[in-house]
Amino acid sequence: MRIKKLGLLLVAVTTLPAWAAPDIHWSYEGDNAPEHWGAIAPEFQTCSKGQYQSPIDINRVIDGKLPELKFNFHTDTKTIVNNGHTIQVTVKDTDDFELDNDTFVLKQFHFHAPSENHLFGKAFPMEAHFVHANKEGELAVVAVMFELGEENKALTPILASLPARLDRVEDMKQSVDMTALFPVSKHYYRFSGSLTTPPCTEGVRWLIMKHPATLSATQLSTLQHALKHANNRPVQPLNGRIIVD
Repeated sequence: MRIKKLGLLLVAVTTLPAWAAPDIHWSYEGDNAPEHWGAIAPEFQTCSKGQYQSPIDINRVIDGKLPELKFNFHTDTKTIVNNGHTIQVTVKDTDDFELDNDTFVLKQFHFHAPSENHLFGKAFPMEAHFVHANKEGELAVVAVMFELGEENKALTPILASLPARLDRVEDMKQSVDMTALFPVSKHYYRFSGSLTTPPCTEGVRWLIMKHPATLSATQLSTLQHALKHANNRPVQPLNGRIIVD
């Protein structure tokens, strides 16, 4: 049963926009907003009943002396879609990193504005989620916060490739330097959580980069205009979980 569950989760990550369940309408506003997700469909019950939900506010951190992440950046972006929930980019190759004596490979990344996770009570203008999976289909999400500042050169080709129509998957028009989407320091906070969109499946390893990257006000405005609304789930209770750095 566990293998089947993980397999279905990996399929959702690689084929469905932002981990959405098919044919069930949910949103960030109105009757289908986050506070109602658990009641929309039986498949979404974990959104309201789960005890290890994401996002969270990073606080009360335990010093675990975690080493920096060592990413192997050797990939390029493939397609981009605005699915009405987020802007999602799939990749051609296999960026990866080692965690828990296992290899996690990048499948897609997408954006939330404003940020979903908070750092010591602070929200950021934007957050990127880099969704990785191991061979068993277990997930590790690396999250990067973005604050207003210098223009981010890696975001420029992504924003230039934004589809004009919703749900239309298009090829990326330019390559992306993935390294510029991450801060120089690769230190992070770690906790166990869930998908931040329905079905809110738990068992996801979350790695939140300690330091933010930057984007310009114009870049943020372009992304917000494409999304047309905020797409952040509110922070969830810790319920006794431990956050390690």
